[in-house]
Amino acid sequence: MISMVGKSIRKWWALFALPTCAAFAIGFVVPFIIGIYLSFTDFTTVTDAEWVGLKNYSGVFTDKVFLHSLWFTVAFTIVTTLIINIAAFFIAYMFTKKMKGANLFRSVFFMPNLIGGIILGYIWQLLLNGILAHWGRSITYSGTYGFWGITILVCWQQIGYMMIIYIAGLQALPTDVMEAAAVDGANPRQTLFQVTIPLMMPSITVCSFLTVTNGFKLFDQNLALTNGAPSRMSEMLALNIYNTFYGRVGYEGVGQAKAVVFFLIVAAVALIQNRLTTSKEVTA
Repeated sequence: MISMVGKSIRKWWALFALPTCAAFAIGFVVPFIIGIYLSFTDFTTVTDAEWVGLKNYSGVFTDKVFLHSLWFTVAFTIVTTLIINIAAFFIAYMFTKKMKGANLFRSVFFMPNLIGGIILGYIWQLLLNGILAHWGRSITYSGTYGFWGITILVCWQQIGYMMIIYIAGLQALPTDVMEAAAVDGANPRQTLFQVTIPLMMPSITVCSFLTVTNGFKLFDQNLALTNGAPSRMSEMLALNIYNTFYGRVGYEGVGQAKAVVFFLIVAAVALIQNRLTTSKEVTA
């Protein structure tokens, strides 16, 4: 029976794969190719595009606001990646130990991830403005306030999700290795840093990849919390592209060029990060 199923799959695999491939091509590949083409044109709609070559890309790299958004996003991604992964790992490590109410606390930590980014942005705007009001400040008082406000919001939202991934990885660790470390006289600190963390590299790879890409792609929370204020000093890359494309008449081509550059940056960062963590995983 198994051989018959295998023969049927080999014979009809194209029929089953075709709908998925067609949906992927229509929903991603074709728009992506059209988007690259439009980045070299001046357009208001797809049908009236006029070829202008690299003009739009020169506008990207001479845009000081875009460059500020790029460095703002890079700094934000580095900070949130470190905080989220370190906090999520040690919370997961704590919850894998025997303790009362562990399942309840896991659910509580995971719940913020179920709330939409726009809603979270407005909730944290009220909370942070309420706290800062004691000093006559608001979240939009300066770009620094916006930076740390978005950092707090995103860390609060994502730590619980990464914690679940780390818990799954910790529970899948081979018990014989842990027992061997205990027999060899390793103390808890040595076991954690020399045995547990190296064996957790697959989970660390997944979580760091997710936090890095989420940091670069952040939009909803940035829009709701600060909307780039003051004077676009807390504007991240995704919001900058949105404001260029929809907020400036005649700059659609520049906005599309920014989107292509944004894609290349995120792809490069994701590949480099994946290569680094994978190489550490192999070494471990």
